[in-house]
Amino acid sequence: MRMVIQRVSYADVSINGSVKACIEKGLLVLVGIENADAQEDIDWLSRKLVYLRIFNDTSGMPNFSVKEVEGDILLISQFTLHASTQKGNRPGYIRAARPEQAIPLYEKLIEQITSDLGKPVFTGTFGADMQVKLINDGPLTICIDSRNRE
Repeated sequence: MRMVIQRVSYADVSINGSVKACIEKGLLVLVGIENADAQEDIDWLSRKLVYLRIFNDTSGMPNFSVKEVEGDILLISQFTLHASTQKGNRPGYIRAARPEQAIPLYEKLIEQITSDLGKPVFTGTFGADMQVKLINDGPLTICIDSRNRE
């Protein structure tokens, strides 16, 4: 699994012109699920996401996690995070999990993050054409890959 984590002061996701979910202080997280992903990837990424110390304390140092600042998480599925651009100019998505495998893993990830965070996670709709708006706070953007544990 790959995640692009963005610290935000606002983010929302719309489908067909209607806002499905929005958050203020928190994290907008794009997640891509690949064929080799399993429960251990979910467990590791959820803990890393919820306890990642990227929110500033009163002196401006990033010492707090999203859980500690009581922020929200907006989780958006995005298979294109597994795009391969090695050959030609058209990205290939062979490593991205097919929906029948990806949807159950995405749902388990939502459950695990909800449990670790201690409150519901906001989401888009898996496979939908979504429009995402955000105000990146910092800006601060971090990429994490469970294969590399980084």
